[in-house]
Amino acid sequence: MPANKRLSFLDRYLTLWIFLAMLLGVGLGYFIPDSSAWIDSLSSGSTNIPLAIGLIIMMYPPLTKVDFKLVPALFKQGKLLWTSLFITWIIGPLLMFVLAITFLSDKPDYLTGLLIIGLAPCIAMVIVWNELAQGNRELTAGLVGINSVLQVFFFSAYAYFYLEIMLPLVGLQGVHVDISFVSIAQTVGIYLGIPFVAAMLSRWGLRKIKGDQWFFYRFLPFISPFTLVALLFTIVVMFSLKGQMIVAIPVDVLRIALPLVLFFGIMFMLMFFTAKKLGASYADTAAVSFTASGNNFELAIAVSIGVFGLNSGQAFAGVIGPLVEVPALLLLVKFAAWAKKKYFI
Repeated sequence: MPANKRLSFLDRYLTLWIFLAMLLGVGLGYFIPDSSAWIDSLSSGSTNIPLAIGLIIMMYPPLTKVDFKLVPALFKQGKLLWTSLFITWIIGPLLMFVLAITFLSDKPDYLTGLLIIGLAPCIAMVIVWNELAQGNRELTAGLVGINSVLQVFFFSAYAYFYLEIMLPLVGLQGVHVDISFVSIAQTVGIYLGIPFVAAMLSRWGLRKIKGDQWFFYRFLPFISPFTLVALLFTIVVMFSLKGQMIVAIPVDVLRIALPLVLFFGIMFMLMFFTAKKLGASYADTAAVSFTASGNNFELAIAVSIGVFGLNSGQAFAGVIGPLVEVPALLLLVKFAAWAKKKYFI
């Protein structure tokens, strides 16, 4: 594929752009509160429309590069697949539970919000982190698809188990969370279904109409920069929505951030070195590691707002989740690039 100078420029200074976007978002939310109020008003239910648009555009180019015909063959890697699902769905929620009660037992609202974040693996931004780390696109798409289906069917059961059964077992008050199957399916459909369908239709329709040469050498290089531009836009929107709170209660932000940083780091390292020990390639190792370490903050925020209210501590913890995930996962992308040279080349 021919070089794309714009993409290379964005990619080369990505860390700087992301931190500038974070600062811009906080600045907008703090110094121009009307801007965050206006962005927040562009919502339908618990879905913020600018944020949803940013996430969908961000995911579209990487998904369009996925060769969906290769996805079924990847499930022949039974040991790697089952290990990934075990670490993601069994170890992950349990680890978040331990971290939450360790660091936030005196803040039940924040603790509950953190647990909700830990109950669902990432189905959106993981695609971007994997792309930046040059992981296996097809494996990531397959795992994201599986995790999406599992979320729809098991999120409510997981919420009941951890919030109503596990919390009382450690001496904390249980919390009842009532969220419908339809609400979860709607959230998954918006943030994953739309870009997935758009990518599949583009890949099939444009190749048929314009040919492979045009699709691979003209269209894909053209849309590739959209991922990073949409990522920066999404970061500005996310940080601006809570800019005032981030500045007003920085200690609370740090208290929520610490267990999240530990969660991302532990999950990534556990999956990364487990996959390597199983003999997986770097591309496969990166794919399963980012899938295991990220969380579906879109669903967590929707649940927290829907059950506890927009101004609740649970919703605040839900928003802090992606704000911490962005720099944390960016650092893990850097680690993956270093580990690739050290362990796989």
